[in-house]
Amino acid sequence: MTNLITVSSLGVKDSHYGKILLSNVKVTRKRNLFMGRTWRSLDVRMGVGILAVHLLALFAPFTFTWGAFFAGFSTYVLCGVLGVTLSYHRNLAHRSLKLPKWLEYTFAYFGVLSLQRDPIFWVSMHRYHHQYVDSEKDPHSPTFGFWFSHMGWLFDSGYILEKYQERKNVEDLKNQAFYRFIKRTYLLHSFAFTTLVYLLGGFTYLVWVVGVATTWGYHVTFLVNSACHIWGNQAWNTGDLSKNNWWVALVTFGEGWHNNHHAFEYSARHGLEWWQIDFCWYTIRFLEAIGLATNVKLPSQDHKSKMSLATKVS
Repeated sequence: MTNLITVSSLGVKDSHYGKILLSNVKVTRKRNLFMGRTWRSLDVRMGVGILAVHLLALFAPFTFTWGAFFAGFSTYVLCGVLGVTLSYHRNLAHRSLKLPKWLEYTFAYFGVLSLQRDPIFWVSMHRYHHQYVDSEKDPHSPTFGFWFSHMGWLFDSGYILEKYQERKNVEDLKNQAFYRFIKRTYLLHSFAFTTLVYLLGGFTYLVWVVGVATTWGYHVTFLVNSACHIWGNQAWNTGDLSKNNWWVALVTFGEGWHNNHHAFEYSARHGLEWWQIDFCWYTIRFLEAIGLATNVKLPSQDHKSKMSLATKVS
């Protein structure tokens, strides 16, 4: 049984499914997220894992201590800034900068501890997102509905198999033994991290470091896929639904300047204006200042002129 409900062109004038709340984004195709669909074993494991993390986070009000809170917050910052945002996204997916291999692998491992899959999978999906942005082959476009773009796609491996029979867009990572090893042993690292947290801090720290920090990290990351293609404003002529969203930028260390990112996906800096807060960019500038980040890419003035909405042909 297919999970696909309908597929229609992005160019349709009207959508049977209507618009997403408080936006002009039309849902032109949908997939069954829960009932009446095929659940593969991978989907079940993914669903159980993410549900377990969310349930663990529910114990937060009953286990609060300042020590556990700051441990959880530090984990979120460490894995969010250095792991997912700097490593997975700007370094590995887009090669926006170059790091020494020992530092590249260290930051990538922080990404592994965010429990957002291994670098090869994460980077592959993100590169496909840019290649097929907001089309039928986009891994997580809101044209399939808000919840599918936010996290429903994670439980639908059939969708990935339908769209990408052979994922060959991450050969640069597959050629490195470190990333192949992490892919093969990803679950072991997740279990080891969880066990270590429990042994060192007991159930209280497990709740805050694994439950709260991971759940928060999940949803702020997912908001870039969902909210930043629905709500906000466009500064550049990207030809897609990407938006700059200031409040998402605040909780994702700068990732919310998503229209900027789609206009200049190679850029290490997403907050292109002085007032666009981008903590990941500040971290990259620091690493560059001390000689650890090189080949830091930024958009040229000529490229900005070409992408400007003011130059858009009517």
